[in-house]
Amino acid sequence: MANRILRMAEVEARTCLSKSTIYALIGKGRFPKSVPLSVRARGFLEHEIDAWIEERATNREAAPSGQPGGLVRHLRSRAAAG
Repeated sequence: MANRILRMAEVEARTCLSKSTIYALIGKGRFPKSVPLSVRARGFLEHEIDAWIEERATNREAAPSGQPGGLVRHLRSRAAAG
C-alpha cells in the first residue's frame, strides 16, 4: 500500500484546523505527529490524518444529542479561557 505524505496546507484544508491548533493538538498527543522529509520540511502520513478525521466523526455520533464532541468542547473552553 502506497502512503501519500501531506504537507501542512493540505492537512489544514482537510481538517479545517489552523496550523497553531494542529501543533497544539500534536503537543497534547491528540493529533498524528509529522514525519521529517528533510532538514527543514515535515509532512503527515495521509492514512493517519484520514484515521484522525474518521475518529472525530465516530465521536460526533457518540456524543449526547445537542452536546458538542470532544474537540469542539476543547476549542470552546480554550476560547473562553483566553
